[in-house]
Amino acid sequence: MKKKVLAVLLVMAMVTGLSACGSTAQTSSQKDVSAEAGDNASSADADSTAEEGSYTIGISQFAEHGSLDNCREGFLAGLAEAGFVEGENLTIVMDNAQADMGTASTIADNFVSQKVDLICAIATPSAMSAYNSCMKTEIPVIYTAVSDPVAAGLAKEDGTSVGNVTGTSDALPVTNQLEMIRKIMPEAKTIGILYTTSETNSESTIAEYKKYAADYGFEIVESGINTIADVPMAAADLASRVDCMTNLTDNTVVSALQTVLDAAGKEGIPVFGSEVEQVKNGCVASMGLEYYELGRQTGAMAARVLKGEADASELKYEVISEASLYVNTAAADKIGLALDEEFVNGAAEKFDEIIVECE
Repeated sequence: MKKKVLAVLLVMAMVTGLSACGSTAQTSSQKDVSAEAGDNASSADADSTAEEGSYTIGISQFAEHGSLDNCREGFLAGLAEAGFVEGENLTIVMDNAQADMGTASTIADNFVSQKVDLICAIATPSAMSAYNSCMKTEIPVIYTAVSDPVAAGLAKEDGTSVGNVTGTSDALPVTNQLEMIRKIMPEAKTIGILYTTSETNSESTIAEYKKYAADYGFEIVESGINTIADVPMAAADLASRVDCMTNLTDNTVVSALQTVLDAAGKEGIPVFGSEVEQVKNGCVASMGLEYYELGRQTGAMAARVLKGEADASELKYEVISEASLYVNTAAADKIGLALDEEFVNGAAEKFDEIIVECE
């Protein structure tokens, strides 16, 4: 009997010991899992802290040329001045449509799918595409280099926004340009303008030229193109029919500026630009805008939106009101055009070489 009781007691002791070991092992395992979960939680908290105050901006640039490149650089500078620095608290995703409307739309759609915090759209076609893509989202669109935001459907007549979109306009100082051309060419009667029929900004600017041309004794002769492939023939034809040509901020035409300059040079007539980069590259002169400053102004607007100081929909679009004179004496000499010395000396910047020669 005693042996049986002893045996039972031994069995019970073994079971208790095993249970105790099992309980200890389970507790140890639970601690390991909890520690790992805690580490993961700490890591997640750290990532969250790192991401807090960081933003991603998609930049959609319609074409690759000097004025729009300057806009982009100015935009980044304006953001940096407001505390948003690429590589620190700002990620930039950049894409260029190469002057193709369909590509501009695809770029905007891609930015929406990436859920960027803001889209900067450079030039009218990119701005229109970005606004259309973001219409049903909360992504704000800040545009720059849009000549006529109202005609583009991005703003109302009073300058207020039509939605979660705002930015800066590069509306050309048309009367200043006409006055400048008259000073340089007192005998000229016709001004040729090459433009892209699908660019709303160009159509509205041509309307401005036609409105004021007669006041300065000019007739505007226009020639529309559909794609950049149309530029050589259209430019050659237009140059043969006018006394001079003036460029707009038409992205397709400006992308083919050297072709335009070559056609005009063969006819011995000057081409006038719409901003400083065109003058550097061979246009005789321009009463134009400083696109770096335009971009910088746009960056400041974007910073306000990112900081939560205002919604894009609450900000009226802004403009740079002052035009500056730029002159290229080498471009004038190349076609035998004499420039008044006092006029040249009054330029904000003057250049005595052509950076990109026509072929």
